[in-house]
Amino acid sequence: MAADRRLDVLRAIVSDYVETREPVGSRTLVERHQLGVSPATIRNDMAALEEAGYIAQPHTSAGRIPTDAGYRVFVDHLASLRPLQPPERRAIESFLSASVDLDDAVSRTVRLLAQLTHQVAVVQYPSLRRSALRHLELVPLGADRMLVVMITDSGRVEQRTLTVPSAGAAHDATATTALDEGVVADLRARLNAAAAGRRMPQLAVALAAVADDVEPRLAPLVEALAAVVGETLLEEVEDRIVMAGTANLARSGFDFAHTISPVLEALEEQVVLMRLLAEMAADADALRQEHGEVAVRIGAENRHTGLAETSVVAAPYGGEGSGDALAFLGVLGPTRMDYPGTMAAVRAVARYLSRIVTP
Repeated sequence: MAADRRLDVLRAIVSDYVETREPVGSRTLVERHQLGVSPATIRNDMAALEEAGYIAQPHTSAGRIPTDAGYRVFVDHLASLRPLQPPERRAIESFLSASVDLDDAVSRTVRLLAQLTHQVAVVQYPSLRRSALRHLELVPLGADRMLVVMITDSGRVEQRTLTVPSAGAAHDATATTALDEGVVADLRARLNAAAAGRRMPQLAVALAAVADDVEPRLAPLVEALAAVVGETLLEEVEDRIVMAGTANLARSGFDFAHTISPVLEALEEQVVLMRLLAEMAADADALRQEHGEVAVRIGAENRHTGLAETSVVAAPYGGEGSGDALAFLGVLGPTRMDYPGTMAAVRAVARYLSRIVTP
Protein backbone atom coordinates (compact mmCIF):
# COMPACT_ATOMS: atom_id res chain seq x y z
CA MET A 1 0.00 0.00 0.00
CA ALA A 2 2.76 2.45 0.95
CA ALA A 3 4.66 1.60 -2.27
CA ASP A 4 1.55 2.23 -4.39
CA ARG A 5 0.91 5.53 -2.62
CA ARG A 6 4.50 6.66 -3.13
CA LEU A 7 4.20 5.81 -6.81
CA ASP A 8 1.13 8.05 -6.93
CA VAL A 9 3.11 10.82 -5.24
CA LEU A 10 5.94 10.38 -7.75
CA ARG A 11 3.46 10.53 -10.64
CA ALA A 12 2.03 13.75 -9.23
CA ILE A 13 5.48 15.30 -8.85
CA VAL A 14 6.46 14.39 -12.40
CA SER A 15 3.17 15.69 -13.79
CA ASP A 16 3.41 19.02 -11.95
CA TYR A 17 7.08 19.56 -12.70
CA VAL A 18 6.63 18.86 -16.42
CA GLU A 19 3.73 21.31 -16.53
CA THR A 20 5.10 24.13 -14.36
CA ARG A 21 8.91 23.76 -14.60
CA GLU A 22 8.92 24.55 -10.87
CA PRO A 23 10.05 22.28 -8.01
CA VAL A 24 7.03 20.64 -6.38
CA GLY A 25 6.32 20.94 -2.64
CA SER A 26 4.03 18.93 -0.39
CA ARG A 27 1.55 21.79 -0.12
CA THR A 28 1.15 21.88 -3.91
CA LEU A 29 0.55 18.14 -3.99
CA VAL A 30 -2.20 18.44 -1.35
CA GLU A 31 -3.86 21.30 -3.21
CA ARG A 32 -3.70 19.88 -6.71
CA HIS A 33 -4.09 16.14 -6.26
CA GLN A 34 -6.58 13.93 -4.46
CA LEU A 35 -4.06 11.62 -2.82
CA GLY A 36 -6.30 10.75 0.12
CA VAL A 37 -3.67 11.15 2.84
CA SER A 38 -2.53 13.89 5.19
CA PRO A 39 0.18 16.44 4.31
CA ALA A 40 2.43 14.79 6.90
CA THR A 41 2.11 11.44 5.13
CA ILE A 42 2.94 13.07 1.80
CA ARG A 43 6.05 14.65 3.32
CA ASN A 44 7.11 11.24 4.62
CA ASP A 45 6.53 9.70 1.20
CA MET A 46 8.57 12.46 -0.44
CA ALA A 47 11.39 11.82 2.02
CA ALA A 48 11.30 8.12 1.14
CA LEU A 49 11.32 8.90 -2.60
CA GLU A 50 14.26 11.24 -2.12
CA GLU A 51 16.18 8.64 -0.15
CA ALA A 52 15.54 6.12 -2.94
CA GLY A 53 16.96 8.59 -5.47
CA TYR A 54 13.71 9.20 -7.39
CA ILE A 55 13.39 12.90 -6.55
CA ALA A 56 15.89 15.56 -5.52
CA GLN A 57 15.87 18.96 -3.80
CA PRO A 58 17.61 21.51 -6.07
CA HIS A 59 17.69 24.23 -3.39
CA THR A 60 17.55 24.24 0.39
CA SER A 61 14.07 25.76 0.64
CA ALA A 62 12.68 24.48 -2.66
CA GLY A 63 10.37 21.63 -3.46
CA ARG A 64 11.46 18.48 -5.23
CA ILE A 65 12.09 17.59 -8.87
CA PRO A 66 12.27 14.15 -10.51
CA THR A 67 15.65 12.55 -11.15
CA ASP A 68 16.47 10.36 -14.14
CA ALA A 69 15.65 7.35 -11.96
CA GLY A 70 12.33 8.94 -11.03
CA TYR A 71 11.43 9.50 -14.67
CA ARG A 72 12.38 5.90 -15.40
CA VAL A 73 10.04 4.58 -12.71
CA PHE A 74 7.31 6.90 -13.98
CA VAL A 75 7.68 5.65 -17.58
CA ASP A 76 7.95 1.99 -16.57
CA HIS A 77 4.72 2.21 -14.57
CA LEU A 78 2.60 3.89 -17.22
CA ALA A 79 -0.49 1.70 -17.37
CA SER A 80 -1.24 2.73 -20.94
CA LEU A 81 -0.62 5.49 -23.43
CA ARG A 82 -3.45 7.92 -23.90
CA PRO A 83 -4.69 7.67 -27.48
CA LEU A 84 -4.50 10.67 -29.74
CA GLN A 85 -7.71 12.54 -30.34
CA PRO A 86 -9.59 11.70 -33.60
CA PRO A 87 -8.74 15.09 -35.17
CA GLU A 88 -5.03 14.48 -34.42
CA ARG A 89 -5.17 11.02 -35.97
CA ARG A 90 -6.95 12.29 -39.07
CA ALA A 91 -4.43 15.11 -39.45
CA ILE A 92 -1.49 12.67 -39.23
CA GLU A 93 -3.02 10.27 -41.74
CA SER A 94 -3.96 13.04 -44.18
CA PHE A 95 -0.56 14.72 -44.01
CA LEU A 96 1.48 11.53 -44.46
CA SER A 97 -0.78 9.93 -47.06
CA ALA A 98 -0.13 12.91 -49.36
CA SER A 99 3.51 11.82 -49.71
CA VAL A 100 4.59 11.38 -53.32
CA ASP A 101 7.65 9.20 -52.66
CA LEU A 102 9.90 7.93 -49.88
CA ASP A 103 11.92 11.14 -49.56
CA ASP A 104 8.72 13.16 -49.25
CA ALA A 105 7.32 10.72 -46.68
CA VAL A 106 10.46 10.98 -44.52
CA SER A 107 10.50 14.77 -44.84
CA ARG A 108 6.84 15.05 -43.88
CA THR A 109 7.27 12.64 -40.98
CA VAL A 110 10.16 14.48 -39.36
CA ARG A 111 8.39 17.85 -39.64
CA LEU A 112 5.17 16.39 -38.27
CA LEU A 113 6.91 14.80 -35.28
CA ALA A 114 8.64 18.05 -34.39
CA GLN A 115 5.34 19.92 -34.54
CA LEU A 116 3.42 17.36 -32.50
CA THR A 117 5.96 16.99 -29.71
CA HIS A 118 7.78 20.36 -29.74
CA GLN A 119 11.03 18.40 -29.59
CA VAL A 120 13.83 17.51 -31.99
CA ALA A 121 12.52 14.88 -34.40
CA VAL A 122 14.76 12.24 -35.97
CA VAL A 123 13.83 9.80 -38.75
CA GLN A 124 16.15 7.11 -40.00
CA TYR A 125 15.87 6.15 -43.66
CA PRO A 126 14.69 2.57 -44.29
CA SER A 127 17.53 0.11 -44.06
CA LEU A 128 18.49 -1.61 -47.30
CA ARG A 129 19.53 -4.65 -45.31
CA ARG A 130 15.99 -5.09 -44.02
CA SER A 131 14.22 -4.14 -47.24
CA ALA A 132 12.94 -6.47 -49.93
CA LEU A 133 13.31 -5.93 -53.65
CA ARG A 134 10.15 -4.80 -55.41
CA HIS A 135 11.63 -4.42 -58.88
CA LEU A 136 14.98 -4.49 -60.65
CA GLU A 137 15.19 -2.37 -63.79
CA LEU A 138 17.93 -2.60 -66.42
CA VAL A 139 18.47 0.34 -68.77
CA PRO A 140 21.13 0.07 -71.54
CA LEU A 141 23.27 3.22 -71.82
CA GLY A 142 25.05 2.31 -75.00
CA ALA A 143 27.06 -0.67 -76.18
CA ASP A 144 29.01 -1.29 -72.99
CA ARG A 145 27.18 0.42 -70.10
CA MET A 146 23.99 -0.31 -68.21
CA LEU A 147 22.01 1.50 -65.53
CA VAL A 148 20.85 -0.81 -62.74
CA VAL A 149 17.88 0.52 -60.75
CA MET A 150 16.85 -1.22 -57.52
CA ILE A 151 13.43 -0.33 -56.12
CA THR A 152 12.68 -1.66 -52.64
CA ASP A 153 9.36 -2.43 -51.00
CA SER A 154 9.78 0.72 -48.88
CA GLY A 155 9.96 2.86 -52.00
CA ARG A 156 13.69 3.43 -51.75
CA VAL A 157 15.48 3.73 -55.10
CA GLU A 158 19.18 3.01 -55.62
CA GLN A 159 20.92 3.42 -58.98
CA ARG A 160 24.26 2.08 -60.12
CA THR A 161 26.03 2.22 -63.47
CA LEU A 162 27.56 -1.05 -64.67
CA THR A 163 30.21 -1.60 -67.33
CA VAL A 164 29.07 -4.59 -69.31
CA PRO A 165 31.76 -7.31 -69.09
CA SER A 166 33.21 -9.15 -72.05
CA ALA A 167 31.29 -12.11 -73.38
CA GLY A 168 33.90 -14.58 -72.17
CA ALA A 169 36.88 -16.57 -73.36
CA ALA A 170 34.86 -18.41 -75.99
CA HIS A 171 34.35 -15.10 -77.78
CA ASP A 172 36.49 -12.21 -78.84
CA ALA A 173 38.06 -10.92 -75.62
CA THR A 174 37.48 -7.31 -76.69
CA ALA A 175 33.80 -7.85 -77.46
CA THR A 176 31.02 -7.09 -75.02
CA THR A 177 27.68 -8.84 -74.68
CA ALA A 178 25.17 -7.48 -77.17
CA LEU A 179 22.49 -5.57 -75.31
CA ASP A 180 19.61 -5.66 -77.75
CA GLU A 181 16.08 -5.17 -76.42
CA GLY A 182 15.30 -8.88 -76.45
CA VAL A 183 18.34 -9.77 -74.35
CA VAL A 184 17.66 -7.03 -71.81
CA ALA A 185 13.97 -7.92 -71.54
CA ASP A 186 14.77 -11.59 -70.98
CA LEU A 187 17.39 -10.79 -68.34
CA ARG A 188 15.05 -8.37 -66.60
CA ALA A 189 12.30 -10.99 -66.44
CA ARG A 190 14.63 -13.74 -65.17
CA LEU A 191 16.24 -11.56 -62.50
CA ASN A 192 12.94 -10.21 -61.18
CA ALA A 193 11.42 -13.69 -61.08
CA ALA A 194 14.37 -14.94 -59.03
CA ALA A 195 14.83 -11.99 -56.71
CA ALA A 196 11.59 -10.00 -56.37
CA GLY A 197 10.33 -10.09 -52.79
CA ARG A 198 13.63 -11.26 -51.35
CA ARG A 199 15.35 -9.39 -48.53
CA MET A 200 18.51 -7.59 -49.48
CA PRO A 201 20.94 -9.99 -47.70
CA GLN A 202 19.66 -12.88 -49.86
CA LEU A 203 19.27 -10.83 -53.00
CA ALA A 204 22.83 -11.08 -54.34
CA VAL A 205 22.79 -14.87 -53.91
CA ALA A 206 19.48 -15.19 -55.76
CA LEU A 207 20.77 -13.05 -58.61
CA ALA A 208 24.04 -14.98 -58.87
CA ALA A 209 22.08 -18.24 -59.21
CA VAL A 210 20.51 -16.94 -62.41
CA ALA A 211 23.96 -17.09 -64.04
CA ASP A 212 23.66 -20.88 -64.12
CA ASP A 213 20.43 -20.71 -66.12
CA VAL A 214 21.37 -18.28 -68.89
CA GLU A 215 23.43 -18.93 -71.95
CA PRO A 216 27.19 -18.79 -71.25
CA ARG A 217 27.75 -15.47 -73.02
CA LEU A 218 25.36 -13.76 -70.57
CA ALA A 219 26.74 -15.35 -67.39
CA PRO A 220 29.46 -12.69 -66.85
CA LEU A 221 26.83 -9.94 -67.08
CA VAL A 222 24.57 -11.64 -64.53
CA GLU A 223 27.52 -12.14 -62.19
CA ALA A 224 28.44 -8.48 -62.56
CA LEU A 225 24.85 -7.48 -61.75
CA ALA A 226 24.95 -9.62 -58.60
CA ALA A 227 28.25 -8.00 -57.61
CA VAL A 228 26.79 -4.52 -58.04
CA VAL A 229 23.96 -5.40 -55.68
CA GLY A 230 26.42 -6.77 -53.14
CA GLU A 231 28.60 -3.66 -53.34
CA THR A 232 25.55 -1.48 -52.81
CA LEU A 233 24.85 -3.32 -49.57
CA LEU A 234 28.44 -3.04 -48.39
CA GLU A 235 28.32 0.72 -48.78
CA GLU A 236 25.65 0.78 -46.02
CA VAL A 237 23.88 3.68 -47.67
CA GLU A 238 21.04 3.18 -45.18
CA ASP A 239 23.00 5.16 -42.56
CA ARG A 240 21.06 8.32 -43.22
CA ILE A 241 18.88 10.31 -40.89
CA VAL A 242 16.97 13.55 -41.16
CA MET A 243 16.18 15.95 -38.33
CA ALA A 244 13.76 18.79 -37.70
CA GLY A 245 12.88 20.99 -34.75
CA THR A 246 16.38 21.71 -33.46
CA ALA A 247 15.18 25.22 -32.65
CA ASN A 248 12.83 23.67 -30.09
CA LEU A 249 15.88 23.10 -27.88
CA ALA A 250 16.37 26.84 -27.56
CA ARG A 251 12.92 27.15 -26.01
CA SER A 252 13.93 24.51 -23.48
CA GLY A 253 17.35 26.00 -22.71
CA PHE A 254 16.60 26.45 -19.03
CA ASP A 255 16.03 22.67 -18.74
CA PHE A 256 19.77 22.13 -19.12
CA ALA A 257 22.03 22.74 -16.16
CA HIS A 258 24.64 24.78 -18.00
CA THR A 259 24.16 25.10 -21.76
CA ILE A 260 22.58 23.28 -24.66
CA SER A 261 25.88 23.35 -26.57
CA PRO A 262 26.80 19.69 -25.79
CA VAL A 263 23.40 18.60 -27.08
CA LEU A 264 23.75 20.60 -30.28
CA GLU A 265 27.25 19.23 -30.83
CA ALA A 266 25.98 15.67 -30.39
CA LEU A 267 23.18 16.31 -32.88
CA GLU A 268 25.70 17.58 -35.43
CA GLU A 269 27.51 14.25 -35.18
CA GLN A 270 24.89 12.12 -36.87
CA VAL A 271 26.91 9.02 -36.12
CA VAL A 272 26.00 9.54 -32.45
CA LEU A 273 22.30 9.39 -33.24
CA MET A 274 22.77 6.44 -35.59
CA ARG A 275 24.60 4.55 -32.86
CA LEU A 276 21.90 5.39 -30.33
CA LEU A 277 19.12 4.21 -32.66
CA ALA A 278 21.09 1.04 -33.39
CA GLU A 279 21.40 0.33 -29.67
CA MET A 280 17.68 0.83 -29.21
CA ALA A 281 16.93 -1.39 -32.21
CA ALA A 282 19.17 -4.14 -30.82
CA ASP A 283 17.28 -4.09 -27.55
CA ALA A 284 14.38 -6.02 -29.08
CA ASP A 285 13.26 -7.68 -25.83
CA ALA A 286 12.95 -4.32 -24.08
CA LEU A 287 10.99 -2.94 -27.00
CA ARG A 288 8.46 -5.75 -26.83
CA GLN A 289 8.05 -5.18 -23.11
CA GLU A 290 7.47 -1.44 -23.40
CA HIS A 291 4.42 0.44 -24.64
CA GLY A 292 3.58 -0.74 -28.13
CA GLU A 293 7.27 -1.04 -29.00
CA VAL A 294 7.95 2.56 -28.01
CA ALA A 295 11.36 2.71 -26.33
CA VAL A 296 12.52 5.44 -23.96
CA ARG A 297 16.10 6.23 -22.97
CA ILE A 298 16.47 8.77 -20.18
CA GLY A 299 19.47 10.92 -19.29
CA ALA A 300 22.64 8.91 -18.73
CA GLU A 301 21.02 5.84 -20.32
CA ASN A 302 21.91 7.48 -23.65
CA ARG A 303 25.62 6.88 -22.83
CA HIS A 304 26.87 9.84 -24.85
CA THR A 305 27.93 12.62 -22.48
CA GLY A 306 26.43 15.30 -24.72
CA LEU A 307 23.01 13.69 -24.33
CA ALA A 308 23.19 13.14 -20.57
CA GLU A 309 20.44 15.68 -19.91
CA THR A 310 18.14 14.51 -22.69
CA SER A 311 15.62 11.76 -23.25
CA VAL A 312 15.00 9.90 -26.49
CA VAL A 313 11.64 8.36 -27.36
CA ALA A 314 11.81 6.06 -30.40
CA ALA A 315 9.79 3.43 -32.22
CA PRO A 316 10.39 1.10 -35.19
CA TYR A 317 8.47 1.51 -38.40
CA GLY A 318 7.89 -0.84 -41.30
CA GLY A 319 7.69 -4.60 -40.94
CA GLU A 320 5.62 -6.35 -38.29
CA GLY A 321 7.75 -5.64 -35.24
CA SER A 322 11.06 -4.42 -33.95
CA GLY A 323 12.89 -7.43 -35.34
CA ASP A 324 11.53 -6.81 -38.85
CA ALA A 325 11.55 -3.01 -38.74
CA LEU A 326 12.91 -1.11 -41.70
CA ALA A 327 14.22 1.69 -39.48
CA PHE A 328 13.48 3.86 -36.44
CA LEU A 329 12.04 7.28 -35.79
CA GLY A 330 11.78 9.30 -32.62
CA VAL A 331 12.24 12.55 -30.77
CA LEU A 332 14.90 13.97 -28.50
CA GLY A 333 14.40 16.62 -25.84
CA PRO A 334 15.12 17.51 -22.22
CA THR A 335 14.38 14.90 -19.57
CA ARG A 336 11.57 17.16 -18.39
CA MET A 337 9.15 16.17 -21.13
CA ASP A 338 5.57 15.00 -21.43
CA TYR A 339 6.41 11.30 -21.68
CA PRO A 340 2.86 9.91 -22.16
CA GLY A 341 2.01 12.49 -24.86
CA THR A 342 5.36 12.17 -26.61
CA MET A 343 5.26 8.37 -26.58
CA ALA A 344 1.71 8.35 -27.95
CA ALA A 345 2.67 10.73 -30.78
CA VAL A 346 5.79 8.73 -31.71
CA ARG A 347 3.83 5.46 -31.72
CA ALA A 348 1.03 6.90 -33.86
CA VAL A 349 3.35 8.46 -36.44
CA ALA A 350 5.42 5.25 -36.65
CA ARG A 351 2.29 3.23 -37.36
CA TYR A 352 1.08 5.58 -40.08
CA LEU A 353 4.51 5.71 -41.73
CA SER A 354 4.61 1.91 -41.64
CA ARG A 355 1.44 1.80 -43.73
CA ILE A 356 3.09 4.01 -46.35
CA VAL A 357 6.43 2.20 -46.66
CA THR A 358 5.10 -1.35 -46.25
CA PRO A 359 3.02 -2.59 -49.19
